Amino acid sequence: MIVLGVILLIVGFLTGISIVWSIGIALVVIGAILALVGRTGTKVAGRSHWY
Repeated sequence: MIVLGVILLIVGFLTGISIVWSIGIALVVIGAILALVGRTGTKVAGRSHWY
C-alpha cells in the first residue's frame, strides 16, 4: 500500500493531476499506520497479519 501510494504521488506530481496526488497521500498515510500497528502485534480488524 505504501509503494502504491508513492507511485501515485510521483504520477500525480508529474502529470499535475491533483486527485491522484491526494489518493497517493492517503494511501501512504494509511499504509504507514497499518504497518506501525502491525509491528506492535495488535490485531487490526480481527487479523493478526496483513499481507
